[in-house]
Amino acid sequence: MVNPSTAQARVIVDELVRNTVSHVVLCPGSRNAPLSLALHDAAAAGRLQLYVRIDERGAAFLALGIAARTGRPVAVACTSGTAAANFHPAVLEADRAGVPLIVLTADRPPELRAAGANQVVDQQRLYGNAVRYFDELAVAEARAGQNAYWRSQICRAWNAAYGEWRCGPVHLNIPFREPLVPDGDHDWYESLDGRAGGARWTELPDFGALPSFVVPSARCGLVIACDSGVRAAGEWAEQHGWPVVSETGGLGLSGSAAIASGAWLLGAEKFIAEHKPEQVLCIGRPTVFRQVQALLSDADVEVLLVRPDSDWPAPAHNVRQVGQWFDEPSKPADPDWLASWQRADRAALTAVNTALEGEPWPSGLRLAAELVDALPLDSLLVVGSSNPTRDVALGGGVRPDVLVHRNRGVAGIDGTLSTAIGAASVHRGHSYALVGDLTFLHDVNGLFVGPADARPDLTIVVLNDDGGGIFSLLEQGAPEHSDAFERVFGTPHGADLGALCRGFRVPHELVGTREEFREALRPAPGLRVVEVRVDRSRHRALHARVRAAVSTALT
Repeated sequence: MVNPSTAQARVIVDELVRNTVSHVVLCPGSRNAPLSLALHDAAAAGRLQLYVRIDERGAAFLALGIAARTGRPVAVACTSGTAAANFHPAVLEADRAGVPLIVLTADRPPELRAAGANQVVDQQRLYGNAVRYFDELAVAEARAGQNAYWRSQICRAWNAAYGEWRCGPVHLNIPFREPLVPDGDHDWYESLDGRAGGARWTELPDFGALPSFVVPSARCGLVIACDSGVRAAGEWAEQHGWPVVSETGGLGLSGSAAIASGAWLLGAEKFIAEHKPEQVLCIGRPTVFRQVQALLSDADVEVLLVRPDSDWPAPAHNVRQVGQWFDEPSKPADPDWLASWQRADRAALTAVNTALEGEPWPSGLRLAAELVDALPLDSLLVVGSSNPTRDVALGGGVRPDVLVHRNRGVAGIDGTLSTAIGAASVHRGHSYALVGDLTFLHDVNGLFVGPADARPDLTIVVLNDDGGGIFSLLEQGAPEHSDAFERVFGTPHGADLGALCRGFRVPHELVGTREEFREALRPAPGLRVVEVRVDRSRHRALHARVRAAVSTALT
């Protein structure tokens, strides 16, 4: 028999693919070896795109960048211990930014956690309430009856990540028991196949669905109506010719499909044995009757569910399809209110452009404005936190044909290069990033791309003001704090960014003039860094002058 960890990992990867997960980021490790090998096989078969990174923090942000650009769940996997903890910053960003991530952390089985084993930390709810869903899968065992459970839990995780109302991260902790590598056997106690035709185990609509949108695939079925679903159940049953029973008895049911004594019939063992439905459509949440739970727990009965929320009961992990419904209110706009803002916008933009034209080059505001102006059509622009995101907005904003991504969920500088590389990897067009020097240094490991992985066409523009330029614009940058400013806020580093780039075999160009900058922005293949050095002692006065110009224009 194939060993349980290998069987479980292969099923998990197969069901991820069936749930439209086409990009997975993997970090090497021992305990996650079953997943690593299963992912390698799936990538070799062309079923998914695999990215391998040696830094877990950067790997998670790489996955976040891909997910943010594609709008689809991306999985990221690692071994146990501090590896899992290094995913946390990206999980926090994905939570606040609404980016769908499926975090797969390998773990030791329970008997090793209590034995002082290596690389053991408490990974139960490691990311707290930052995840939409957490589950620890049961340790795989050498027995039948687990395939449906493994696949059902992957569908639950995908559904929670993609989000009924808002996308976000989910966390599956997976304890693997040795052996952790395949043993050459392929037999198992049951079929490990998924649904026919490559379908996911539990079908989950991308948009809200009413019962009429649930499509039966069996001739002999039964409708069970719970609570508020009684009227909808009756209409659906009439349309498809299935009997309908209600947890509240015959009350509220009408039409020829209504079975008033349904609760009794479901409890009659001989009758159910002779009239077992192939499929059951359950509308609402079943609660009271054991005979209803018994029918839904029958592994031979497929379940179709319609619910008003993102969770669903699955006693036998056999739910085939889930439908949901919701309403979104809207309010009409005030055209006069909009017109007044448009007039102010035109006046302010004119004032900003006029003020910046008189300033020496380079400055953060001019650099951002010229970068945006030089971008090719349909470019991707990843903007770092701190000054770059302010410079882009204050320098005139982004053209409508440019796609922008910012890690503004928690507005940290973590993983920005990795995020940009991830987003650029799936963007069909030219890609650029604008970051500060501290953001660059904080994720310089993100420049490492292994020889087996392709380098995206991404130009990283680094505005290097040798420290924390953002603080020059805040209260800390006021003249009265000048004695302490450089030591605890400015934090000059004097780092040679070109030398760092050469260490990662990434082309680097230091530009000193506006013309050189424009030339350096011309589209080019591969990953490269363009550095522009700026005097941050000028930041505060420049912003004050532009702010005064805008104020005057609006009076």
